[in-house]
Amino acid sequence: MQKLNLSQTLSQKLSPQQIQFIKLLQIPTVELDTRIEEELEINPALEEGKDDVPEETSSQDDFEEESFSKEDDVNVEDYLRDEDFSGYKMQGDGNYPGEEDKDIPISTAATLNEQLLDQLGFLRLDERQEIVAKQLIGSIESDGYIRRDLDAIVNDLAFSQNIETDLDELENLLFKIQEFDPAGIAARNLQECLSIQLRKKMDQNEAVQLAYRIINDCFDEFTKKHYDKILKKLNVDDEDLLKDAISAITKLNPKPGGVSGGLVKTQYLIPDFILTNNNGELDLTLNSRNAPELRVSRSYSDMLSAYDKSNKKDKKLKETVSFVKQKLDAAKWFIDAIKQRQQTLLNTMNAIITYQYDFFQEGDESKLRPMILKDIATRINMDISTVSRVANSKSIQTEFGIFPLKYFFSEGIATDSGEDVSSREVKHTLQNLIGNEDKKKPLSDDKLEKLLKAKGYNIARRTVAKYREQLNLPVARLRKEL
Repeated sequence: MQKLNLSQTLSQKLSPQQIQFIKLLQIPTVELDTRIEEELEINPALEEGKDDVPEETSSQDDFEEESFSKEDDVNVEDYLRDEDFSGYKMQGDGNYPGEEDKDIPISTAATLNEQLLDQLGFLRLDERQEIVAKQLIGSIESDGYIRRDLDAIVNDLAFSQNIETDLDELENLLFKIQEFDPAGIAARNLQECLSIQLRKKMDQNEAVQLAYRIINDCFDEFTKKHYDKILKKLNVDDEDLLKDAISAITKLNPKPGGVSGGLVKTQYLIPDFILTNNNGELDLTLNSRNAPELRVSRSYSDMLSAYDKSNKKDKKLKETVSFVKQKLDAAKWFIDAIKQRQQTLLNTMNAIITYQYDFFQEGDESKLRPMILKDIATRINMDISTVSRVANSKSIQTEFGIFPLKYFFSEGIATDSGEDVSSREVKHTLQNLIGNEDKKKPLSDDKLEKLLKAKGYNIARRTVAKYREQLNLPVARLRKEL
């Protein structure tokens, strides 16, 4: 027997217009052009150019409070599964009025794979060996390493090429390929890569010979910078010779493959905001690409007026009117969303500038105040998620360089005076302490904690370690130099 159950659920719904605004808000300037091009292609009622008659624009409240019919509502979960625009994807800049069309120069240099195959011809292998060698070359990754297990390559050859081989034969061919240029190619790990490069330089001097021994016999001690253990293990008492050997190793190429594999297009960071300082007065403007000239097609508007005056009983005519009206509404929505995007960006950035005024005047990192998303959201009377969408993928050009908006947000650290300072200021101080330390006796996290406390920052050792890792600075032992 079937049972009928009644359940009540609460779910958030977003209108199509809200979704349009959210997506446009979170994409950076560099992607806005592509998005506008897409909309122009799919909507004939939307045109480029300045509108003679100003359209009424929707306010932020319209986006957040305007009600729509049930069939227009979209489940928020369905929206969240849609394409994600977070971060910079750095797509093409597109074409803009006044810009000349320029051809992209196409690289004619041979790829890494082609260079290796050319050198393979000098080995004079038989047909079977050549197939095996090509399989090895095909397994080399873009940075120059072979990370696939040789056992797996043996199986690949058996199943795909119907060629029986073994590890000994495969390794012998691998050693031959490792003699190719660039030096260090086809290594299975970093140690082997450095060893190959040093082996080719063995006749240069005594320091290189010692470097070769260090990599092959003391690699673990070398990675941990246990120089005393290296001297003892290799029975070397000349520290200057050891220093020269370490210097020879650090000059080797850990990624012999480099950047290969095809056309590489130079990509540029396009700021969303431009800030100028006119004798102490800060002037904020949006990048002009954030303010495209768009209008609703006059011909489509006239078409709708003409249809409205005609016989409304015709079924095909009704369908045509519905299509035209849909496209006109979509065009108006898109233009309104673009304008609202501009206003929201400016409101958010102006609030950030006001909050971090001292920094924007001088560019001094120590002037940055602790600031979280809620601080800005409260100032502009918007939701934290809105501020987050603006901050996550936007940047500003200043006299001191281009900064991502996320740069200005940081936690607060208490000082002895009872004030809060930005964690970024503490990181800056920490970086200076490590940068100026005696590299023969680098500062431990405990010592760094004491030095920071002496400067007035109330900070725990684990926080010092966290900030040091965020700055990509290794522990004291790995910062040690001879």
